Amino acid sequence: MKRRSFLAASTASAAALAFPALVQAQALEKPRMTIAVGGKNLLYYLPLTVAETLGYFKDEGLDLTIADFAGGSRALQAVVGGSADVVSGAFEHTINMQAKGQRMRAFVLQGRAPQIVLGVNPKTMPNFKSVADLKGKKIGVTAPGSSTNVMVNFVLAKAGLKPSDVSIIGVGASSGAVAAMRSGQIDAISNLDPVITLLQRSGDLRIVTDTRVVKEADQVFGGPMPAGCLYAPQAFLDRHPNTAQALTNAIVRANKWIQQAGPSDIVKAVPESYLLGDRAVYIDAFLAAKGALSPDGSIPEAGAETALRALRSIDESLNNVQFDLKAVYTNDFVKKANAKYPKA
Repeated sequence: MKRRSFLAASTASAAALAFPALVQAQALEKPRMTIAVGGKNLLYYLPLTVAETLGYFKDEGLDLTIADFAGGSRALQAVVGGSADVVSGAFEHTINMQAKGQRMRAFVLQGRAPQIVLGVNPKTMPNFKSVADLKGKKIGVTAPGSSTNVMVNFVLAKAGLKPSDVSIIGVGASSGAVAAMRSGQIDAISNLDPVITLLQRSGDLRIVTDTRVVKEADQVFGGPMPAGCLYAPQAFLDRHPNTAQALTNAIVRANKWIQQAGPSDIVKAVPESYLLGDRAVYIDAFLAAKGALSPDGSIPEAGAETALRALRSIDESLNNVQFDLKAVYTNDFVKKANAKYPKA
């Protein structure tokens, strides 16, 4: 080897050792990108936050902007509209979008159960006995059309009620949702932690359905119901496979770290604003939701079928649609991520 070539090779090798993230970033098709999420503070999206705050995305050479919206449906709109590249949102949106002729694909899981809780307001519904009592009532969701709205529709359908039998009101996923319940603006709520635990501890919520418990979620939906995930247009995955792999690597690392973390570790890893002014409540919420978070990012094979059944139970028009469920998710990136990071 000539001296000049040898020196160049040596310099490149030294750079790779000294700046691994920089070298990796050069291999990424789109190191700077935007993820849209609906309610980033929710434990539903805890892996996303952990991957960000612990530097896992940066370790993979990514320079991310995480845009937070009031609900998952609005986060999806951001990607459809072109202002974001990837959604951190509910798995079932990939199926709904296929029905609309738009190919979206989930590629790493954050939650293996929806973690959504439907509960009633003890002040406005002190005599609540069954879901049928919700007819004519006002139900708060993170945003109309979001997964919390889908959950309401599904539970109503099992009780013989239609979506039009109630009034759906978007209340967000933070202090606004809490205030809406405490002030009596809504009669019931479909939301997630830490909102749910905060309302429960203060006596402002009576739980009706709790899908933070994996076993109960499986019973409600009749099988494994994938929840929070990263999904993107198929075109994005086709054009940016290395970038998608980097995103997956970071989330899988976060998933595994969370499973080994204690409550104090979690509190340190999230922004102060997530705690809603009460660390004890956030810790209780984490312990309630931890079992519903994915241990390794894998999407269950039966998950797409479960999600489709749930969607068809609330939207009869989907019965006439022929779906390719293999096209709404892939575990290819997750397999590589787990091989790279076998432990937290």
